[in-house]
Amino acid sequence: MYGRCGVNDVLSMIQSKQAVIFDLFHTLTAIERSWGPFTYEILGVDHDAWNEQLLEHSPDRLEGRMTDPAEIIRKLARAINPDISDVTIAKAVKSRTDRFRKAVVDIPKETQRVLAALKSEGKKIALISNADASEVEGWTDSPIAPLFDEVIFSCDVGSQKPKPEIYEICLERLCLPARACAFVGDGGSNELRGAQSVGLTTAMITAHIEHYSEDKLAARRAHADYVIRELGELGELGELGELGELGEN
Repeated sequence: MYGRCGVNDVLSMIQSKQAVIFDLFHTLTAIERSWGPFTYEILGVDHDAWNEQLLEHSPDRLEGRMTDPAEIIRKLARAINPDISDVTIAKAVKSRTDRFRKAVVDIPKETQRVLAALKSEGKKIALISNADASEVEGWTDSPIAPLFDEVIFSCDVGSQKPKPEIYEICLERLCLPARACAFVGDGGSNELRGAQSVGLTTAMITAHIEHYSEDKLAARRAHADYVIRELGELGELGELGELGELGEN
């Protein structure tokens, strides 16, 4: 059964929580339009085959056991086509690193405003992201980085979504029980299912999945307690405070 939709429903839920935990890519970042070619295009491989390698066959990069960007791309690319040249791999590495840096630095103003609003209301905010070292190389330059109370990258903690451990690490660092927190994400990597498994209330952001892979929308929404299209829909700074005193669910 799909979660409740609508800005007011999500605002009311967030108001009842002490902390909000966010996914990063495709949740807080902009929809990618003109940030250069995608990695699979540079490598000349099939999109689905690349995503399969990237998302399903690369625990070493996501859990921090493999950190060299060239080694990561070489291993993934040559699992699809062993004949891809070192020159092509080097181009792909540079392009991918630049594109991910741009993603975390060029955060939409609406996202920045909502995160600042949460902080102004006394909420703790945290981040849980599946990412390898090269994907978050630009994080320290992100305008939203200083707002977070806790930042959990899978490559730093040796665990990835949807494993319960990565959520539990975050909750332990926040010093809060799951019932006091919400998790907000686009649903990739089965993150909403993982969040629900440890007792977190889940809210899904649908804009990216509607833009790129609408066929996956229903499966992801199945694990969303609440649904909203874009984070920016949550409104102006004062809207959270209009819903009542801070409390715990």
